[in-house]
Amino acid sequence: MADTRISTNNLDSFWMPFTANRQFKQEPRLLVSAKDMYYTTSDGRKVLDGTAGLWCVNAGHGRPKIVEAIARQAGELDYAPAFQMGHPKAFELASRLVSLLPSPMDHVFFTNSGSEAVETALKIALAYHRVKGNGSKFRLIGRERGYHGVNFGGISVGGIVTNRKMFGTLLTGVDHIRHTHDLARNAFTRGEPEYGEELADDLERVVLLHDPSTVAAVIVEPVAGSTGVLIPPKGYLQKLRAICDKHDILLIFDEVITGFGRLGTPFATDYFGVMPDMITTAKGISNGTVPMGAVFVQSKIHDAFMTGPEHLIEFFHGYTYSAHPLACAAALATLDTYAEEGLLTAGAMDKDEPGDGKGLGTYWQTALHTLRGMPHVIDVRNIGLVGAIELAPMPGEPTKRAFTAFLKAYEKGVLIRTTGDIIALSPPLMLQEHHIDEIVATLAMVLKDLP
Repeated sequence: MADTRISTNNLDSFWMPFTANRQFKQEPRLLVSAKDMYYTTSDGRKVLDGTAGLWCVNAGHGRPKIVEAIARQAGELDYAPAFQMGHPKAFELASRLVSLLPSPMDHVFFTNSGSEAVETALKIALAYHRVKGNGSKFRLIGRERGYHGVNFGGISVGGIVTNRKMFGTLLTGVDHIRHTHDLARNAFTRGEPEYGEELADDLERVVLLHDPSTVAAVIVEPVAGSTGVLIPPKGYLQKLRAICDKHDILLIFDEVITGFGRLGTPFATDYFGVMPDMITTAKGISNGTVPMGAVFVQSKIHDAFMTGPEHLIEFFHGYTYSAHPLACAAALATLDTYAEEGLLTAGAMDKDEPGDGKGLGTYWQTALHTLRGMPHVIDVRNIGLVGAIELAPMPGEPTKRAFTAFLKAYEKGVLIRTTGDIIALSPPLMLQEHHIDEIVATLAMVLKDLP
């Protein structure tokens, strides 16, 4: 007979994702509740959330409207199939979402995560060229240091070595352009770096190497988040758009992190003034409460599939939990919360002086850059309500210095993210100036105490 006893202090069974499992299980960091800007740990401490969970809790934790919507939906309609059936909230949510973006970004395909949104967008891109009679366009181009989730398509177009190296040959027909990180010219930049627009020319080189007739799509994060907050140089994204237009290549923006207010605008496409052909989203779409993702597509892409006999399925793709009723309810309540509290523009830059109440972006920027000159700090960068502090690595022990900073910050009551030797920050958009002060003061103490 199976042993049905459950021990809440037995940590062995759970193989944790993206975690140093052995280190964690020696000294567990367990979160038991959360409200607004703070987590509560299993030992009763309050920890300021400096990362919006995993870049996703944009409206803060335990928001009443979202909690109530999920509970109400669970009692009303817990599940509905998405294949050949529908439920009203799926259509309501799609309409609400497309209203946040300018036409012709008029259609949404629902998934359950950012990884699935990327897989979906890549499949749509390949299928689109095929239905348009351009089946020779099969190549996909990503970017070095890009992160596009952890499924096979995402790690194939992604460019983070540790996410790729153990999984064989991945997808074929994939290439990568250069990343944009240039400390020599752009260290301690506030906002978009001045130098590096010409790095977009690498796309032209790669396209011509393979011949434009074979290239289907290019996927980039407008701001590369998980690799350490790499901000595009001025003019870079505009040049990528022009090259894609020149060669009939679809441009996909992965906005899983930048979507829903992270840059002080609803989406990065608004911030940079560049319209891609598709946008992948997740995380902030439901405030991290119920897993959900989505792909926005321009009408030209959607309409290309709407041909042939009307009783036939136009696109053979989808998920059991696409447009899940609970996720839709959570997302609708999340959009209401964003709108009522002005959170999608909370991180905008002040129009006049820092701290004049017209946007936290300038206060955030000014506070972060006070860490310049602290021990081991080789760069500070920011855009919207996201920032990074890059540290000089310890000789022979890469990543250890930043990981030590993560542990010390947690001990002092602030949750941060680290990737490589970079500290990444992305607090909930409901934060106030005193939260920024707390994050920066804690980091200053941590940096002074690092080996």
